[in-house]
Amino acid sequence: MSVSTEATSCVSVLKVLADETRLAVVELLINGPRHVGEMMQELKVEQSLLSHHLRVLRDARLVMAERDGKSMLYRLAPNVESAYHGKAINLGCCLLSFDQLAASSRPKP
Repeated sequence: MSVSTEATSCVSVLKVLADETRLAVVELLINGPRHVGEMMQELKVEQSLLSHHLRVLRDARLVMAERDGKSMLYRLAPNVESAYHGKAINLGCCLLSFDQLAASSRPKP
């Protein structure tokens, strides 16, 4: 059995998003660009850990960064289409939803 390149790519993206922190970063960025400091406060993670996760997301081409003065501003990459009024993203291979039902069933930190 041969696995298509598209399926392999989809699996790679889903593996990146399988991490709780990276998924939370994507969920934050669905509503628009954020500075690293804002994300640190909202996610309650250390800067070094957040930087690691942001690098993984950049390498997977899910987010992009730009310098904004002394800070970095992150946003979803253009290829990650926002869908359903900021409640889901289209990864090309699948639709990832952050709807209210899913959010309410997540464990509280």
